[in-house]
Amino acid sequence: MLSCLCPSAPQELHVVLEVEYTGLQKTALPMRPRVSVLDSALRNGNFSLRINPVRSDDAGLYEAQVTYNTEVQSCQVELGVVTVTLNPPRPVVENEPLLLSCNSSHQASLVETCWFHNGRPVLNSGAFCSSHGALYILRPTVSDSGSWHCQLRYADNEIISATHSLQILSFNGPTNPMIYAAAGSAVDLPCTLNFLPSAFGIRVVKAHWNHFAGGHLQNWSILQNQSSRSFPLHLPVVGPGDAGWYGCAVTVGNKMLSRDMTLAVITVTPGIQGPVSEGSHLLLTCSLTHPQGHEHFQWKHLSSASTGKKLTVAASDNLKNSRVQTGPILEILQVSQKDVGIWECSVYGPEGRLGSAEYGLQITGAQIFSPPTIFSGQVTFGLMLTLFFLLMVCVLALGLQKRVSVHHAISVSFPLHHPLFDLPLGTLEPAMKCLSWRMKREICGMSPWLWH
Repeated sequence: MLSCLCPSAPQELHVVLEVEYTGLQKTALPMRPRVSVLDSALRNGNFSLRINPVRSDDAGLYEAQVTYNTEVQSCQVELGVVTVTLNPPRPVVENEPLLLSCNSSHQASLVETCWFHNGRPVLNSGAFCSSHGALYILRPTVSDSGSWHCQLRYADNEIISATHSLQILSFNGPTNPMIYAAAGSAVDLPCTLNFLPSAFGIRVVKAHWNHFAGGHLQNWSILQNQSSRSFPLHLPVVGPGDAGWYGCAVTVGNKMLSRDMTLAVITVTPGIQGPVSEGSHLLLTCSLTHPQGHEHFQWKHLSSASTGKKLTVAASDNLKNSRVQTGPILEILQVSQKDVGIWECSVYGPEGRLGSAEYGLQITGAQIFSPPTIFSGQVTFGLMLTLFFLLMVCVLALGLQKRVSVHHAISVSFPLHHPLFDLPLGTLEPAMKCLSWRMKREICGMSPWLWH
């Protein structure tokens, strides 16, 4: 039988664990189920006691009694406990001042305390301050996460050390990020924690977004459960008016974290508003809100949306120069069919490609070419023939009109009851001669070509 005793007070012992030869165990309620024996069969002579996890009040003198038949063997072990405590307690929030304390149950006088972060000694600086076994971290950042090791040296040359794994709750990504989006596109502004709230025992997390635009403060609230650590703000269509400052504030338990960011909008503006005709001079201007001063622009021609094949800007013969420099303005001297398609303006910074915007160039009017010479001659001959035909029709119509006018004149000059018909028969022949002359004379006066 094995009995492990622990002092509950000076001069007093109480049973922590008792193990029978048959394997039956009796454990004190305060330490159940943190204690066990390494060799539960008790047949290898190893009666070591395991305590996991150890608490600060577990410190003290432990005695093991082993009974075999009538023989009793005992040994005593003093357990010293060293603890590292956080103030304020978890979760530790980025930029919130933190105090790390290292304490031991050793009774000798403390001489020196040393701190190590990920194996490197920590010296007093503007970010860290060590005093009387405690370490102040004035503005914790994500880089301060990791292993913190304290080493205590006492007057009796006893050295005691402990290690604590520190987690700093913060946001993923850089501080005060710049988000780039094309005008007319959708964008999700990121707000993602680096740890799940459930890792700190937090069940409900609330996020709050703010945006100052046009003299008004806009607000959005997002509620998530413990299974998520991402709280993005979705903007379905962005324009230059949506650019600017955005703030995300996340409440985790009684702690609040905030992250600021800037939305920069990329816009491609054509120099010709409305339809673009073939042969016209076109300027495309790529603009960026909230520039930082280190951006540069590059144009690419996407030949078709289906293939996605990219042609560099220097491949077009209609551009200003055969060797085109990158810049915010793209100049096409004469728009042609090979310029039709998507023109992409990409914005680059020291860290690489930041974002892009596209412009779809469509030619709405084609250039009108002169017809061939042969075709022009055919059109001219046909036109002349038509005019000649119309002229002949007019001449014939005029002739017919004149003939009608002559017949009308004869009928008027010789009425049915003329005095000639009242003459005697003997005088009719001279009168007919006179009539013949008068008819010729009157007809001659009307139309000379009828006078015979």
